[in-house]
Amino acid sequence: MIDSHCHLDLLAQKKDLRVALESAKAAGLTRIMAPSINPESWQALQALSERYESLLSIDTALGLHPYFLTGSELEKPEQTLKESLRQLEDATAKLHPSVKALGETGIDGYISVPLALQKEALHNHLKLADKVSLPVILHHRKSHHLLVEALKQTKYQGIGVVHAFSGSIEAAKGYIERGFYLGIGGTITYERAQKTRNTLGFLLEHHFDKLLLETDAPDMPMCGRQGEANEPRYLSDVVDVISDRYGVSHKEIVSTTTANYTRLFNIDAGSEA
Repeated sequence: MIDSHCHLDLLAQKKDLRVALESAKAAGLTRIMAPSINPESWQALQALSERYESLLSIDTALGLHPYFLTGSELEKPEQTLKESLRQLEDATAKLHPSVKALGETGIDGYISVPLALQKEALHNHLKLADKVSLPVILHHRKSHHLLVEALKQTKYQGIGVVHAFSGSIEAAKGYIERGFYLGIGGTITYERAQKTRNTLGFLLEHHFDKLLLETDAPDMPMCGRQGEANEPRYLSDVVDVISDRYGVSHKEIVSTTTANYTRLFNIDAGSEA
């Protein structure tokens, strides 16, 4: 199994990371994508990828998460973003071997960070991703229409993944038509997530080749694990729900999503054999 979205640096603040990674490996995980939230984050993640490379393959992404665009109260948000974007461009000029994508970037309709700043950051990520030929990892909350708008405005030619996808069949088809993959995680373990579960049924039947598995650890706890930090080892909860609800074997879920991941992030398929 591959966890396509796990914030390892944030998980390390809540758990013994070596223990968490050993547990993940024991649960059948072979690889993790660790997206970043700011320049300090991507530097930390690159160091972690080196430290634990003998235990588990850790891919990383360079990104500025919409939650963290404004910096401290003493800084001017516009200046903070300008400096962060400069660092992002510098980092793509000489990519660390672990870097396989740009992100996490996107738009969140529930937070107080000015929408103009979020759009500026997203547009810059998309333009830079095209420049360096890397896929993007997109964050969404109440913003599918704004993400599609940004893809059109920037004339983005690349591909990527919409992480923690929750939305309608039409929203899913809109991304897939643009070559995007969809991350499926803890949301589907909850009975109340009927819209996302219905969409997933359609995707499994028609677009299984566009699905990835994810935990979003240490956030987005699985049903029955509320109140505790999420971990990559709990990815098996997502596989169990997909298998039980839709009648797809564990083997097919793992093999298909693994192939999807290696295709999207241009990983040597032999390393996941």
